[in-house]
Amino acid sequence: MILRYWRGWTTQQNADSYQRIVSEQVLPGIAARRLDGYRGAYLLRRDVDHEVEFATVMIFDSLENVRAFAGEDYETAYVPPAAQAVLARFDEKSAHYTTLLTPEQTR
Repeated sequence: MILRYWRGWTTQQNADSYQRIVSEQVLPGIAARRLDGYRGAYLLRRDVDHEVEFATVMIFDSLENVRAFAGEDYETAYVPPAAQAVLARFDEKSAHYTTLLTPEQTR
């Protein structure tokens, strides 16, 4: 299993808008593509000083499945224009991790 990890930061004023865009448009749009090997995503949020940090963790069966989603340059972040419009900054690249242990294995 591969976890695709990405972060973006926004102002306190734009945080709810960004959360709405991702949870109502971006992630449902990805799910609607019915990509083989895509298992869903987590959307994470935390307040940090004067800004809000968001992270997404997308779950794929393999790097080939990630490439089917993102293309050959699969590390490039996928940030639609509507999301970019309310972000102050964001990671240009996504990190990809091979899953070694899962919650089921560590209980």
